[in-house]
Amino acid sequence: MGMLDRLFDGSLMPHGHCLLWRWDLLLLHLGGDFMTVIAYSLIPFGIFYFLRKRKDLKFDGLAALFACFIAFCGASHLAGMVNVWHGYYFIEGAIKFATGLVSIVTAYYLWKLMPVFINIPSIALLKQRNEELEILRAQLEETNRSLEEKVKERTLQLEIQANTDAVTGVASRFAIMEALSTSVQTFERYHRSFSILMVDVDHFKEVNDSHGHQAGDEVLAELAKCISSNIRSVDIVGRYGGEEFLVVLPETPEEAATELAERIRLAVESLLLPFDISITCSVGVSGIVKGISGDGLISRADHALYSAKRAGRNKVIVFDKNKTNF
Repeated sequence: MGMLDRLFDGSLMPHGHCLLWRWDLLLLHLGGDFMTVIAYSLIPFGIFYFLRKRKDLKFDGLAALFACFIAFCGASHLAGMVNVWHGYYFIEGAIKFATGLVSIVTAYYLWKLMPVFINIPSIALLKQRNEELEILRAQLEETNRSLEEKVKERTLQLEIQANTDAVTGVASRFAIMEALSTSVQTFERYHRSFSILMVDVDHFKEVNDSHGHQAGDEVLAELAKCISSNIRSVDIVGRYGGEEFLVVLPETPEEAATELAERIRLAVESLLLPFDISITCSVGVSGIVKGISGDGLISRADHALYSAKRAGRNKVIVFDKNKTNF
């Protein structure tokens, strides 16, 4: 007998596999086998579809073995259905034997990869990690908000330091020059006049030489307070340099600026200072005119101030372009 005849020899039917031709038995066996074949045919396609979509999972080999195992199981049930009419039990046995081999190999690799499967985070663990990340995110946001507040606070401090003179507490040279530049731009655009005062302490070097630089700083601080108390809230006073102070007077013509300068001069003259120090000041006044820049206006006020110095100090002089001292 040839091998092909042996494969299809119904005499090889094992003991106990004979079915009675009853419809209920046929329905149970054939129905069960048919549904199993359908399911075992769909499962391998589902596995490969899942792996194609989830390329991050590295279990391709094991999945292929498992798919083969399922396919062979389906084939054995299909052979069982055929054997109801034709006794191809040798073929069915060969399929079952192949299914057994694939099952053994699949089980081997399954247990070999078991530590990897065990280390895959569970839903509960992932939820816990997610909650921990949310807590960390909230803490990070709070830290960022705190840092932003500190940065804003520090930026404000630096702005105050940059715009405030450390000795006198009035505007720094940078800040007062910015105010002057703004006033010039306002004049050029809206023709709003303004004036400036250049105030200088007379014989200030003698104060430093006689009483020391700390006393000199106190004198400058008191002078700044005196000037600030005699000007409006819209006016700005700043330390221009050394013992010189620049006062910007928005919406103020030269005449009104001159009257204010005289009040400041008298107030400074009557100041009660530490160490029985008495001081006077000289003031140069200049009003804005068309075609004059901020630097040009300061130059005019400086020339008026030097005229007051040459005239004996403790005086207020308004710039006069007709004077030869310019």
